Amino acid sequence: MATSLTDLLLLAVSTALIHNFVLHYFVGLCPLLGVSKRVDMAFGMGCAVTFVMGIAAILSWTFTFYVLRPGAPVTSWIWALVGGEEGEVDLSVLSYLVYILAIASSVQFVEMYVRKFFPALHKSFGIYLPLITTNCAILFACLEIMKHVSGQSPEATWGITQALVLAIAGGAGFTLAIVIMAGLREELDLADVPSALKGPGIALIVAGILALAFMGFTGVDAGLGKVLAQGAATGSH
Repeated sequence: MATSLTDLLLLAVSTALIHNFVLHYFVGLCPLLGVSKRVDMAFGMGCAVTFVMGIAAILSWTFTFYVLRPGAPVTSWIWALVGGEEGEVDLSVLSYLVYILAIASSVQFVEMYVRKFFPALHKSFGIYLPLITTNCAILFACLEIMKHVSGQSPEATWGITQALVLAIAGGAGFTLAIVIMAGLREELDLADVPSALKGPGIALIVAGILALAFMGFTGVDAGLGKVLAQGAATGSH
């Protein structure tokens, strides 16, 4: 149990800080630039993306494990029921379609909830809330889950716990990046920025510098793993 919790902690730290979706893989840049003008709006967007990513992760893992991956139990049972030939049925070609439908339904649920209970926040989001559907960071998380469930990764097959940890940590990393970006852009409003760089220009430069700063977290997971392993060894003695 301790090893499992350690692995989950290392996965969360690696996903949120070291392999941050936005600043390491550069996915989800549209909301990073479009919804990072105020800290409160950026934080709300980050929470919405995290929630959608969590729901999409659960749905994507469920569909991948039981339906889409080669030899999935539900697909194999249906295939045998209709008299199909022996062999593994692979429906992973449908993964993009299934994931996009899962993300779109999750976003619709979040939009209705925010519109009902937080109308001011819904108005401040504007067009960017429905655009969470096309946020490639969420689709990227689903594809990472598929890689570790369908056998494309040399690591052991992920359970739903690892998938959910990846999604929540990925959303937390996205929230951290967009909130820091919003704080910097609020300060930039008071700075003397050259006219040629105002707007997206200076935002992209700041995002690049922020990505370089996050490179300083490289190796934190390995060091943390050693500390946890030493602590476990000491506790066992």
